[in-house]
Amino acid sequence: MKKNILFIVAILIGAISYGQGTSLPAVTLKDLDGKDVNTATLSNDGKPMLICFWATWCSPCKKELNTYADYYEEWQKETGVKIYAVTIDDQRTVNSVKPYVNSVSWEYEILSDVNKTFSQAMGVNSPPHTFLLNGKGEIVWQHVGYTPGDEEEVHEQLMKLAH
Repeated sequence: MKKNILFIVAILIGAISYGQGTSLPAVTLKDLDGKDVNTATLSNDGKPMLICFWATWCSPCKKELNTYADYYEEWQKETGVKIYAVTIDDQRTVNSVKPYVNSVSWEYEILSDVNKTFSQAMGVNSPPHTFLLNGKGEIVWQHVGYTPGDEEEVHEQLMKLAH
C-alpha cells in the first residue's frame, strides 16, 4: 500500500512540475505491433516532434488527428516534424485502436499507453492533449482540446522551430 501511495505521489509531483523545456519521462509503451518503445528514446534527428494523446472514444481527438493527417506531408516538408499519436485506450477499448488507425491510414507512429503511465507523467488529464518538442526533445508548447482551426496554431508553432 505504501509503495502504491508513493508511486502515485511521485507521478503527481512529476505531472505538476512538467512543462516547458522539460524532456520526456522514460516509460515503456507498445507500438501497434506489440513491440516495446521507451518514450525517453523518442527522437526525430534534431527536428520537431508532436506527441498527441488521443483515444478511440474521443471524437475531438479523432478530428484533430484526421485534420493533422491532411497537413502532415506538407508539415514534414516544411519542418521535418514527426507525429507520435499516443492512445490512452484502456484494456476494454485498446483492441479497436489498430482497426481504426488502419481505416484512416494515419502515417503517424502509434503508441499505446494502456495503463496511462505516460499520460499521467506528462500531466494529461483529458485528451486530446498535444505536446510540441523541439529538436533537442524538450517540450516547448502544449495544447489541450481541439476545435477546427487549431491546426493553424500548431503549424505556426512548428514554423517557429523550423527557422
